[in-house]
Amino acid sequence: MPDDRRAIAGAGQAIGRGACAGAREGCGQGVTATIRRAVPDDVAVLVELGTSTFVETFGHLYSAADLQAFLGESHSPDAYAKTLANPDYALWIAERDGNAIGYAQAGPCGLPHADVRHGDGELKRLYLRQSEQNGGVGRALMDAAMQWLERDGPRPLWISVWSENHGAQRFYARHGFEFAGEYEFPVGEQRDREFMFRRLPRDA
Repeated sequence: MPDDRRAIAGAGQAIGRGACAGAREGCGQGVTATIRRAVPDDVAVLVELGTSTFVETFGHLYSAADLQAFLGESHSPDAYAKTLANPDYALWIAERDGNAIGYAQAGPCGLPHADVRHGDGELKRLYLRQSEQNGGVGRALMDAAMQWLERDGPRPLWISVWSENHGAQRFYARHGFEFAGEYEFPVGEQRDREFMFRRLPRDA
């Protein structure tokens, strides 16, 4: 898997909770971070980052049992190792001063929507530490994932977002995504209302 490391100065869930966990109104702009493609040796980093950002952002919504069940399934070392080994998926880690501060994950769309077609892509996760919100990192991760998803040309892209994460919804709307439907997202025994957003190719 190529390294694909580059420095970006705030340009311009299946497998996990909807995208933009820990990301609010703009996902920020203006501060340089290093965005690199994740590799198999990053499993431990991704487990810590995915677990801590999910708990930081959503942990208060769930019982301890539901939270542990979800984290054990979706943010386990085995889950990340399998994703990293699958060439249809890609993950990126954002770092500053050698510390992991956020990550993104993209791959084939797995959302339960009647209009999803083979070949559609999905931004599956966009996670940031709360201390890094509004600093440009979310936008940089988003750009890296979108470029990879459209590496073979434009195609329909999808994102799912928790219904109460209004800041993330505004962020994606500014990137051309439009509301397309909703479904129930399981976290242990709890079911959350999740919104699906889609961006069609400009010539569609």
